[in-house]
Amino acid sequence: MDLGIKGKKALVCAASKGLGRGCAFSLAREGVDVVITARTPGPLEATAEQIRKETGVTVTTVACDITTEDGRNQALAACPNPDILVNNAGGPPPGDFRDWDRDDWIKALDANMLTPIFLIKATVDGMIARKFGRVVNITSGAVKSPIEILGLSNGARAGLTGFIAGLSRKTVRHNVTINNLLPGPFDTDRLHTNMKVKADQAGISVAEMTAKRAAENPAGRFGTPEEFGDMCAFICSDQAGFMTGQNFLMDGGAYPGTL
Repeated sequence: MDLGIKGKKALVCAASKGLGRGCAFSLAREGVDVVITARTPGPLEATAEQIRKETGVTVTTVACDITTEDGRNQALAACPNPDILVNNAGGPPPGDFRDWDRDDWIKALDANMLTPIFLIKATVDGMIARKFGRVVNITSGAVKSPIEILGLSNGARAGLTGFIAGLSRKTVRHNVTINNLLPGPFDTDRLHTNMKVKADQAGISVAEMTAKRAAENPAGRFGTPEEFGDMCAFICSDQAGFMTGQNFLMDGGAYPGTL
């Protein structure tokens, strides 16, 4: 299927590895020029070179902390008028809510709620003027089924979800859609960090906990960044213009509900 986005420009945040990297690759394979951000220059440049080599699109890198005002300004200077915005930032650390103070909560809100909102604010009017825009927020399956040790993430991402539910109904008439992509267990560094916490709590090895959790998923495995990226690319397609304000859960069937 031709997704109809060849020649578009995308800003993909936190894209040097993991799910952000998967999204950047999938968009680039569709002919989208990408601006990718990450904190660490080395892995970022390596990812950019791989995308260029495989797809031939223009790839621009911005080494910055997208959760800060300065980082967002750097990213927007490199890509002031994106047709596609993929919001992504590393999740806050797992733990017990009793150990978190106000600074922990503010940091989580800055990264996983306010940064996406500010980037949307900076770019959505241009999308509306051009009569095309696709915003995908990478949130978490924990928005639908909260994970106890990820309270900081649960709270911040749920706040973003509520905000998007209202805004997305205002932009869709201009062919600007805003949707959320909710990963469950994907084979990323983030998952392995959480596996270590759970393994320590259970008193077993990380390898044992990882194998146990993969087997418990209805799919019998974890998802791949490539699968996630391809879903992101479809949500950004011409064909997806009638979908907005939705929460697309990718979890291998782990969520047991009907809605």
